[in-house]
Amino acid sequence: MTTQNTEAPIESCPAEGLLKQLSGKWKPQIFRLSLSGPVRFSSLLRQLPGSNKQSVSTALKEMEETGILTKTIVKLKPLHIEYFLTEKGKKIIPLFEQLESLL
Repeated sequence: MTTQNTEAPIESCPAEGLLKQLSGKWKPQIFRLSLSGPVRFSSLLRQLPGSNKQSVSTALKEMEETGILTKTIVKLKPLHIEYFLTEKGKKIIPLFEQLESLL
C-alpha cells in the first residue's frame, strides 16, 4: 500500500520564501535601517560594524532582485544612490513588528 504525502512541499511555503529573501548576515539590519527612510551605501558601511563593501553590495543587490528595495540614482551633486523600501518591503513591516513583540 502506498501512502500519499498530503503535505505541501517545503518550497511552496510562503513563510520560507520570505525568510530566504531576508536571510543573510546583513539583510535584516539593512531592512531595519531602511524603515526610517532611504539608506545610502556609505552610510550602511558605517552603521554595520564588521561589514564590508562586497557583503553589503551583495545584500543590497539581492534585496533589489526580490523587490524589497529599489535603487534610485540622485543626480544632485555629489551624485549618489539611495535605496528605498518598495511597497512589497513595506508590507513586511508588520511581520517584523510581530516577531519583535515575541522577544
